[in-house]
Formats: sequence, structure tokens, C-alpha cells
Amino acid sequence: MNASSPAADRIRAQLALVQALRDEARSEGLAEAVRAVKRLQARRFRATYADALADPVQGPAARFFLEELYGDHDFVERDAQFGRIAGAIERVFPDAVAELSVDLAEMHALTETLDHTLASHWLALGDHEPEARRYARAWRLTGRRDARERQLGVVQHMGTELQRLTRSKALLLALRMMRRPARAAGLDALQQFLESGFEAFAGLGDARGFLATITERERRWIGLLFDAGLESCVNDLRAELCATES
Repeated sequence: MNASSPAADRIRAQLALVQALRDEARSEGLAEAVRAVKRLQARRFRATYADALADPVQGPAARFFLEELYGDHDFVERDAQFGRIAGAIERVFPDAVAELSVDLAEMHALTETLDHTLASHWLALGDHEPEARRYARAWRLTGRRDARERQLGVVQHMGTELQRLTRSKALLLALRMMRRPARAAGLDALQQFLESGFEAFAGLGDARGFLATITERERRWIGLLFDAGLESCVNDLRAELCATES
């Protein structure tokens, strides 16, 4: 794959969008609101998937999604590494990783776009609103059901690809052999992302049940947050968030 390949162009475009959103959040005083939204969403995820996170088989895959896709921590370093090697992704890592990398970039940009818009509504609603009501109202003001469904679709595709790719022992071995070269090239954060994903799904066995659970539960939340009466939605979300505090 050369520097002007479609995959490299798509990765760079998505990462450029993420960086533009970060810059805009800082310049508009929105950065803390974005962090607050991400923290709340991570709490909801931990409650929704408490059983999977505690399960010895499903736990690593659930933590991979929480920490690498829905996490509330900073991905600036990983993004910088990712952007540097977008044009050489198939030379640095095994070829089969390319489309997975495109998925990651799309998921990242989509999540940041939705979180940025939701955070702008969250900030406008003010601190006087209880957090569950504030989030539910900000979600509805954000809208974009199509983007929420797309976000879930990309997660499903990533999980399916990870399941398929982890059947290759040669690929897993190649990734492990990349550790020292990746560290020497300053690509350790990206290497860690790839290894953690592959190792989590390698230990999962048949991922279909796990991925079906994510689809079922996230579709339930999408339906509640868009379609349920506001009080019903707020009560369910409050109960879910409180579960992380018990």
C-alpha cells in the first residue's frame, strides 16, 4: 500500500476530523464537557456490561471495547502514531490489519463527532440539571440516529474481523514479533491497541454471542434514549449509572 492508497487517505481524513474537533473543543471551552460526557458514557458501559466484564472468557473483549473504543481517556498519542504510518500500515503491520485500522479510524471520528455535539448541548443545559436528565436531553438534542446505528455497525464489523483474524496463528505471532520494532519506531501505543484486541478475541472463542449481546443491549439504549418517554428514559439511565457506584 502506498502513501496515496484509499485506506491511508480514509485514515488520515478521519484523524484530521478528530484533531479539528479537539482544537474546536479547546477554543470554545468545550473540552471539559466532552470529558464529562465520556466519563458518564464509560460508567454506563461498565454497568451495562458488568456481567461480561466479570466473566473470565468475555472480560478481556469487554475491556477492549470499553478502554479502546468507548473509553474516557486520551487517545492523542495513539492517533499521532496512527497518522504517521497511515501510508505504510501494510508495511509496518501484517496486511490483514489495514481494514481493521480503517474501521478504528472511522469509529474514532464518529464517536468524537457525536460526543462533541452532545457535549455542546450538555454544556448549554447547565449544571443545575441532574446528570441522567441532562444526558438524555442532550442526546435527544444531538439526534443523529443514523450515526448511532452506524457506530454500532462499525463495532460489529471490527469484532467480526478480529474474530476472523485471530484464527491465524501466524498473524498473532507476527504481531508479537512487531513489539520491539514498533517500540523503536515510536509506535508502541498503536501496537498495544492491536495486540490487546487480537489477544482478547483470541481467548473469546466464538465471538458471535458476545457481539450479539452488544447489539441487543446497545439497540435497547438507542431505543430508550430516542423513543421512550423522557421520565422513563431518565429513570432507567439513573438506575444504570447508580449501579456503578454500588
